[in-house]
Amino acid sequence: MKTRRCTRKFKAEAVPDDKLEKILAAGRTAPCGGNSQTTHFLVIRSPKVMTELSEIVCRTFAAMEVQPGMYKSMQVVIKAAQKGNFVFHYNAPVLIVTANKIGYGNAMADCACAVENMMLMANELDLGSCYINQLHWLDENAAVRNYLMKLGLAEDEIVCASMVVGLPDTADGLPMRTERKISGNPVSYID
Repeated sequence: MKTRRCTRKFKAEAVPDDKLEKILAAGRTAPCGGNSQTTHFLVIRSPKVMTELSEIVCRTFAAMEVQPGMYKSMQVVIKAAQKGNFVFHYNAPVLIVTANKIGYGNAMADCACAVENMMLMANELDLGSCYINQLHWLDENAAVRNYLMKLGLAEDEIVCASMVVGLPDTADGLPMRTERKISGNPVSYID
């Protein structure tokens, strides 16, 4: 867990099916509220679909304005999209979108647990991964939702989280594994 870091540069090579199945199995066995098992995994590997989705996402963010007090990452994404060089999935060969039922109180938690499990498995399999927020941020956007519904998102589902996975484009072909310095996330003990 300490060596799992985000990868944002990938080789164009496909993720082997056996490794992808292990990653999905890790997500499907993640904890979920009341053992509901309602997380829906949309696994996108089609370069054509990735390009089309990326174009829709870029256009949508480019049309937004940066607002005072706006979440810093959202500001960065809007500015990059307005320059026309924003590819939210970092050109990874696989994008896994997790969705869950609208109105289900544990939707976000269940999907976040699934994505974390999958990212840890990807690291174990010497693959790179990165958590992706942009599709969640745009879940209520009609163009994005309609496109995702064409891919299998149900009308009664909300996009909660996504991740990309692939072979890292590094000199040794492995993900970066330096431990991150912890400088926040305070802990308070109440005895």
